[in-house]
Amino acid sequence: MTIPGNLKYTKDHEWLRVEGNEAFIGVTEYAQGELGDIVFIEVETVGETLDKEETFGTIEAVKTVSDMFMPVAGEILEFNEELEATPEIINKDPYGKGWIVKIKITNTAQLDELLDAAAYKTLIGA
Repeated sequence: MTIPGNLKYTKDHEWLRVEGNEAFIGVTEYAQGELGDIVFIEVETVGETLDKEETFGTIEAVKTVSDMFMPVAGEILEFNEELEATPEIINKDPYGKGWIVKIKITNTAQLDELLDAAAYKTLIGA
C-alpha cells in the first residue's frame, strides 16, 4: 500500500497536499480499498468556507456511503469535475488524478495537527 511521504493525513483517511496557501484533498489508498468500487462523489460546497472536520461532501461506493471531512479549515475553491463521469479514478489513482477538492487554507496552524506518513501508517497498521 502506498502512503506518500509528501502528504498530510487525517484519522478519517483523507489526505492533504499543500501547495502554498492552497491544498488538494482526497481519500487515501487505504480508504478507497475499504470502500470498494467508488460509484459517485457528491460535493455541493464549492464556494463555501468550512471549519476543520466539517463535512464537505460524500463518497458513495457499492457497499456504503461515507461523509468526507475537512482536514483543515478552508474555502472550497474547486471540485475535480472528472469525478462526475469517472468516480472510479479514485480507486485507480487516489493520490493523483483522484483528488476531490481544492481549497484555500484559512488556518495554517491546523496543518500541524495532521498526521505525517509514518503516523498514518501506524494508524492503519501498515
